[in-house]
Amino acid sequence: MTVMCDGRQTLAMGRAARELELRSGEFELATQLGQVRTVPAGPADRPGRAGPPARRRVPAEEIARLQAEPGFPEALRERLRTLTTNEAATLMGIGPGRALRLTRAGCVSPVRFYVNRFGAVVWLYLATEIAEFAERQPELMQGSTPAAMRVMLNNGQDWRAREWRSRRVAQLMRQTDDPWASAAVIAAVLPPEELASVAQDPLERTLLRRLRPALASMITATSAAREAFERVLTAEEFDEVMWYRVSLSRSLEEARRDDPGRPRTPTAPTTTARRPLQPPSLRNSPSGDGRTLPTVP
Repeated sequence: MTVMCDGRQTLAMGRAARELELRSGEFELATQLGQVRTVPAGPADRPGRAGPPARRRVPAEEIARLQAEPGFPEALRERLRTLTTNEAATLMGIGPGRALRLTRAGCVSPVRFYVNRFGAVVWLYLATEIAEFAERQPELMQGSTPAAMRVMLNNGQDWRAREWRSRRVAQLMRQTDDPWASAAVIAAVLPPEELASVAQDPLERTLLRRLRPALASMITATSAAREAFERVLTAEEFDEVMWYRVSLSRSLEEARRDDPGRPRTPTAPTTTARRPLQPPSLRNSPSGDGRTLPTVP
């Protein structure tokens, strides 16, 4: 069904996926990466409903733009192709062990993950980003591991989950300019006790929980898989937790200032202008979704 949002024709997500000849997982990734532009559904689409904004929609002109691209739909699918670590190693022309070390060190950010039946997290990377990384830093494809990276890995550090969280928070922050919705994005990755420490008002915490976005969706059949899934969604290391605590504190201050009558449920966002805060990263180069991760101020 095609409906009007802000004077434009828009399509529901399922219809848009069919028009673009994408599987559901491919389409979900495309919207997260900004390969397919989406807009918020208007308040008229959800009369009388409270809570998080309605599901987003795809403008009809966005569908037409992508369909007119050379090589559609194969070219679009290629931009969305994901690889496991072993497949990434093959593409980079290195062994699986070196590829694992590079990904654990945060050299390439995962775009997706799933948990297998044994409770192990399987990380997926964009093929285009793997190829770009190998071309940009050929010195890491052979020879000795840099000393700083070697120390980090020997200490058991693994930045894959935090890199995924950073990327996902940035994606969700770009989809709203509502201060309370922005605060809810940051709150979503904090452990409950850390959230309660920053947002001490029970009404504010209730609002943040109500606005909490879906960081990821997955069918987890076993308790081990569910535990592994939840670990990926939640910040654990001290420096990352502190970064999100500071970010949430700033976001709450802004929300309280902009909306002194809170807490209440905001209406659906109307633009995508808010600049996401980013946790620190080992990488200084831009990632595939156009972000550059700064150091902690």
